[in-house]
Amino acid sequence: MTTPVTIVGAGIGGLTLARVLHVHGIPATIYEAEPSAGARTQGGQLDIHAEDGQVALAAAGLTDEFRAIIHHGAQAARVFDQHGTLLFDEPDDGTGERPEVLRGDLRRILLDSLPQDTVRWGHRVTGVRALGGGRHQLTFADRSTVTSSVLVGADGAWSKIRPLLSGAVPTYVGTTFVETYLHDADVAHPAVARAVGAGSMFALAPGKWIAAHRETDAVLHTYVALTCPADRFDGIDFADIPAATHAVAAEFDGWATEFTDLITRADTPPALRPIFALPSNHRWDRVPGVTLIGDAAHLAPPAGEGANLAMLDAAELAGALAAHSDDTDAALAAYEAAMFPRSEASAVEAHLGLELYLGDSAPYGLVDFFSRS
Repeated sequence: MTTPVTIVGAGIGGLTLARVLHVHGIPATIYEAEPSAGARTQGGQLDIHAEDGQVALAAAGLTDEFRAIIHHGAQAARVFDQHGTLLFDEPDDGTGERPEVLRGDLRRILLDSLPQDTVRWGHRVTGVRALGGGRHQLTFADRSTVTSSVLVGADGAWSKIRPLLSGAVPTYVGTTFVETYLHDADVAHPAVARAVGAGSMFALAPGKWIAAHRETDAVLHTYVALTCPADRFDGIDFADIPAATHAVAAEFDGWATEFTDLITRADTPPALRPIFALPSNHRWDRVPGVTLIGDAAHLAPPAGEGANLAMLDAAELAGALAAHSDDTDAALAAYEAAMFPRSEASAVEAHLGLELYLGDSAPYGLVDFFSRS
């Protein structure tokens, strides 16, 4: 197949797709709304799984580059109750199959592996329409247009490409995250750093948690989670850092200070992240010339699977396009036939996982789960 593939979205999934297509000799162009690769920070660490993310990186020919960016020791895990009692403590002994890497580092090695100008930065899609025969026209914010013969939406939760295939829209799952960072934690926040340890720390109670992950350079990346209505913080201006910090910390009154300090002493403004998901069984009828990967196809609650599934989607889609070089729609149908049941099973597990972390059994249900793993 030599028909160029048009990809919308230069996240981990879109970049992996372009790279594996390149390995197969299939040209691709990615259109990305962000103005440059360095326009914003790329989030925290990802655990890359042997059964999906690492498979995709092998298909991309990037296993050595991946191994070079692993944050060794970061698979350690601790679970506390809200009062600071340590309930579970597992060190990283180097035998785990889910090594941690920074999302930004992973994105960099993917970008570096692509031909120059594969990514067209500053191209925000504002409209897309079918032209017939599997062709689609994309319109960008600057009013320029391009026409695709094979179009892939890798543009995340609020995909502009999804409406070509499905009327489904993400809905709020009843959980809101708040994200913060502490810098130079070992020196500036030693008690907090000791509690977090070398990897991940979870302090849990029914309906809420404070979790932190140690990143490189003594950075502690925190996710606070609350089971709450979508409008819980509607009256709070999150640009007003003291007001936002006070509102979030008030949800954890009486918790051990080594956990609440992750909120009250944060070095970055608290970022509000309400959690949305598509239906677990989201799928669509075959539409010529277009498909979706990653969160655009199967947005689910965070469970450590999102990036891994997006990469596996990408590798399998690229492989299908290469295998069905004379029949694009046979390739898309083959990809979707494998992707739909896999993503549904993963989404169901993600919702169950959210209940494990935030349900009535917290923190002891999570301890039991980790102990059995």
